Amino acid sequence: MPTVPVVRSLRRVVRPRVPRPVVDLSHPARSPLGTSVVSCVAYDREGTRLMAECGVEEALACVRKGGRGEEGGFVWIGLHEPTEAEFEGITELFGLHPLAVENALEPHQRPKAEWFGGDMMFAVFKTVSYVERERVSTTSEVVDTGEIIVFTGADFVITVRHGRHGSLGPLREELEARPERLAQGPAAVLHAVADRVVDDYLLVADEVQNDIDELESDVFASAAPFGGSAAGGGSGTSRVYQLKRELLELKRATLPLARPLELLSDRPNRLIDAEIRKYFRDVADHLARVVEQIASFEALLDSILQAHLAQVSTAQNEGMRKISAWVAIVAVPTMVCGIYGMNFDHMPELHWPLGYPLTLVVIAVTCVAMYRAFRRNGWL
Repeated sequence: MPTVPVVRSLRRVVRPRVPRPVVDLSHPARSPLGTSVVSCVAYDREGTRLMAECGVEEALACVRKGGRGEEGGFVWIGLHEPTEAEFEGITELFGLHPLAVENALEPHQRPKAEWFGGDMMFAVFKTVSYVERERVSTTSEVVDTGEIIVFTGADFVITVRHGRHGSLGPLREELEARPERLAQGPAAVLHAVADRVVDDYLLVADEVQNDIDELESDVFASAAPFGGSAAGGGSGTSRVYQLKRELLELKRATLPLARPLELLSDRPNRLIDAEIRKYFRDVADHLARVVEQIASFEALLDSILQAHLAQVSTAQNEGMRKISAWVAIVAVPTMVCGIYGMNFDHMPELHWPLGYPLTLVVIAVTCVAMYRAFRRNGWL
């Protein structure tokens, strides 16, 4: 059977991991509405940029100059962890619902999709990222989570990102390379964000699978690497527990998203046409695959934990058998010496010249016979 490092290397050759570029958070659109603005771009009805760089008010005026719906374009504004003061201007400019704004400013929201009237939709996606390290230990972090909040209107998309990962800059560049997708309006951006988030779930699930395979190999290889703190990074039970906690974090991000994707793919509304809803159904299928993987991971970790506990119990039983065997062997000379150590005047062979060597021979022969019997039965 190939070792775990070889298996992991082969998997990465078959499924190479393409690094996504990290986008600088600096952008001219940070002023005057706040330093949290990462990007602000206006697109026409053909899906091409109307201008290279612009502020929020300038971009919105550009797509609304002929009246809403006449230009057919939209504005895409990206923000990273804005404060309430920084978000206030955008709230007034686009008429965002106060409840949705409150949820956008407070992280750790549950994945959801809500409609505020027929002109605005509010969606929350939990982002996940795999934390690279040598191996899982009792304190290592496996999954890092964040959030992407999306406000979608007839002529605008506002994305608010919380966390250290999940940058949407590369996604915007991919969409701009395919103007026909941006020509479908803000709903196309919403779908692209959801699709990217779920694709990241698949990548993280594959990496967690590698960690579980490594842990499983340690369980059945030998007791020392899995149970020893020096080589294995902690006890086996603690490592399994750490992975189960990280899986719970991944489950909290993926499982509640099923209902919002169902609404986005099945609920008719003016913001998402029927063609875009078909794509949301594909995203929902990918999410279902991830949820099934997480469920199988949990079952596999339970089996690994049970196997480890069985190994520990077996090792303890073997130790007790060895102790019991040696106690039985030592009991023979103890018993004989105890009997002849009694101070009686009349005892068999007490004054016989060969009594002492004969007693030693009997003790030695009996101990050797018992040792061979215990070895033959696997107790020693």
